[in-house]
Amino acid sequence: MQTLKDVKCGKTVSVVKLHGEGAVKRRIMDMGITKGTSIYVRKVAPLGDPVEITVRGYELSLRKADAAMVEVQ
Repeated sequence: MQTLKDVKCGKTVSVVKLHGEGAVKRRIMDMGITKGTSIYVRKVAPLGDPVEITVRGYELSLRKADAAMVEVQ
């Protein structure tokens, strides 16, 4: 299983499944990260936190813990 936090810079991936529960999962979905969505990883900070992505035409920064809840392929 590959998660969004494992993806290298410059790669485009597709969301397979969202893990997590309740408010955290709802917040991720509200940001536009849903099943089947294409995500481009723009930058990863030197220590890996946060991850800067482009999703649905806008730029977004995610904490490593939140990125780990997004299963991608």
